[in-house]
Amino acid sequence: MRIGVTLENTEGLQGNICMHFGQCTHFLIADVTDGKIATSKVVPNTAQHGGGGCVAVDEILKHGVTHVISGGMGMGAQQKFAHAGVKIFGCTGSVAIAVEKLLKDTLGGIEACKDHGDCH
Repeated sequence: MRIGVTLENTEGLQGNICMHFGQCTHFLIADVTDGKIATSKVVPNTAQHGGGGCVAVDEILKHGVTHVISGGMGMGAQQKFAHAGVKIFGCTGSVAIAVEKLLKDTLGGIEACKDHGDCH
């Protein structure tokens, strides 16, 4: 499992989840082995709202993620993830707690941001 998380800053697991997928400045990319984080790294979101969340989807998919955690996400981005077979989850606050919840299968889904529609 490879998890991607939207970050407010570069603090990785010690940071907070960004509330809007397309506006995050960085992603945490975490590899999970035997139910635990084996490695993690922080990478920049070079598509930060240059074209919205849909462009950022392509950016994070370059890292081979299988699961994504974000505070909010437009429907177009959600549809692109679904088409790519990537599971998406919504959470706010601590990145470490959100990842822990995902690993325990207690993290919920995500709703579309009311201000965003499709990728057009």
